Amino acid sequence: MVLNKKQFNAVVVVEGKDDTIRLKQFFPGIETIETNGSDVPQTVLTQLKKLAEKREIIVLTDPDLNGERIRRLVTAAVPSAKQAFITRKEGEPSKHGRGNSLGVEHASKEALTKALKALHEQKQRASDLTKQDYQRLGLASGKNSRQLREQVGIKLRIGYGNAKQFYQRLQTFGISLAELKEAVEEAKNES
Repeated sequence: MVLNKKQFNAVVVVEGKDDTIRLKQFFPGIETIETNGSDVPQTVLTQLKKLAEKREIIVLTDPDLNGERIRRLVTAAVPSAKQAFITRKEGEPSKHGRGNSLGVEHASKEALTKALKALHEQKQRASDLTKQDYQRLGLASGKNSRQLREQVGIKLRIGYGNAKQFYQRLQTFGISLAELKEAVEEAKNES
């Protein structure tokens, strides 16, 4: 996806108008579809299915529970939708910003550019990662598994999830054992 042109082939699914305003501030030609909350209307899902026949769909939601719910609903309706993630830190409001919610509307141009360039999609090929590997790497349980999943999610730009969700996300995006090991080592070395 070329981010410095006025025309984009993709349509970006966001939660609300503030997200659209933020994206258009940095990428004037970008097109969005707003879900207006986590209860995505069937009309929006139908519209996305039709658009997906001719256009690329990218899901960029807030890094919170509602954002994950929207992501699941849209991906179920449009399995080819690509996934873009910002981290919780990237979605925090600035001290001078308005509101105290966490989300896309607070992300910097740099964070949004990274998210829109590091797209993930459901892979047809299966990951070679097993549950045993996942557990051995300390991501499933243990004293610091939550923090480690969060750091690895940032490294891989796939967002955060609880142990079960994160493993499923690794599988869905076809993240290999080698890729995961490298991200875990980097995260542990930075701690």
